[in-house]
Amino acid sequence: MEELRNLYSEMGISPAVYAYGEKVLERIAPRFAEIDQIAEYNQAKVLTAFQKNRVSATCFAASTGYGYNDEGRDKLEQVYADVFHTEAALVRPHITCGTHALTIALSANLLPGDELLSPVGLPYDTLQEVIGIRPSPCSLAEYGVSYRQVDLLEGGKFDYEGIRAAINEKTKMITIHRSKGYATRPTFSVGQIGELIAFCKSIKPDVLVMVDNCYGEFVETIEPSDVGADMIVGSLIKNPGGGLASSGGYIAGTRNCIDRCAYRLSAPGLGQEVGANFGLMTSMYQGFFLSPTVTASAEKGAIFAANLYEPLGFKCVPGAEESRHDIIQAVELGSEKAMIAFCKGIQAAAPVDSFADPIPGDMPGYDSQVIMAAGAFVQGSTMELSADGPIREPYAVYFQGGLTWQHAKIGMLMSLQKMVDAGLVNI
Repeated sequence: MEELRNLYSEMGISPAVYAYGEKVLERIAPRFAEIDQIAEYNQAKVLTAFQKNRVSATCFAASTGYGYNDEGRDKLEQVYADVFHTEAALVRPHITCGTHALTIALSANLLPGDELLSPVGLPYDTLQEVIGIRPSPCSLAEYGVSYRQVDLLEGGKFDYEGIRAAINEKTKMITIHRSKGYATRPTFSVGQIGELIAFCKSIKPDVLVMVDNCYGEFVETIEPSDVGADMIVGSLIKNPGGGLASSGGYIAGTRNCIDRCAYRLSAPGLGQEVGANFGLMTSMYQGFFLSPTVTASAEKGAIFAANLYEPLGFKCVPGAEESRHDIIQAVELGSEKAMIAFCKGIQAAAPVDSFADPIPGDMPGYDSQVIMAAGAFVQGSTMELSADGPIREPYAVYFQGGLTWQHAKIGMLMSLQKMVDAGLVNI
């Protein structure tokens, strides 16, 4: 459509970049159809949970103070439990981020003398201080929880023999990071996670398994809680918030684990009985309802990104033709200059703060400078169009989000345009 091409030109996207993007889209159309089928299944799953729990307008009422008898809060947690097929769930705006949710789950279910095992290598940067891998006040290590890890084999495969040797009488919990974080390994499928859980529980049946589910919700038709995880954990400013939740996190799992998490979040003896919703219920309900389709849009953007950049010689994880199990697309750009150019394009395509100029800087919880591009309606929402990465080899940028596929497309074309303008790519 000529009007659309003209509009793209007005935005600064050249005819050559636009044409290149259209050729990519022709090639990946069948994959988009598969994503739409998964989204439809997950939408039906969420809708069924809403209807089963008789969600009504009264569920959106605000509560204050102690939050006693908050019907909307309690029903939302049951909706999450039903969607994720768990005994219980804790879904609260008071959980500030994914790292906070993981900290609650870990500290509530690990006691002094227990050991935490990561069979998937080094955890995500911000979790390292929580565990005490990098010393920090109030870490698990300070409270007498030990830690060990088993690194992945080449190609991101599990070292089953190493895991067998690492599990011992002190091993209380196993933590599995589903997504890649700031690594360039493949994201694990739910099937792979299920195989790993079954292997660990065959060695020690009573071991608890926690899965960091961030960025993975609704990408497949099943979740780690369907394949044996005792807890799955995530952030509401990622997939399950649907771009509408302004804060919050969730933990879904066994009743015993969730009770302990609730006691850790509030206080022993209080648990889930307290916690006002501050009028945020509408956005939390509606965001969760929209999450399957918003996640599908973000996944389409990620596939488009890989197919845009891989033919130009950049390593992409996952690769252009590989299956996807989260919404994150890593692109190894090879230099700080390229990372900055890429992120400038994402920022220029944002609806908020499009005029800002992303530059590397220090970030709490990271040992390298990080560059972040995001112009979001909700601060830090990586469900909205964003890109970020640590300034270190292999200079990989991590692209994710896009509340609509169309916005994700614009963002990726703008990133490519900035790369072309900087002389880093020839189309």
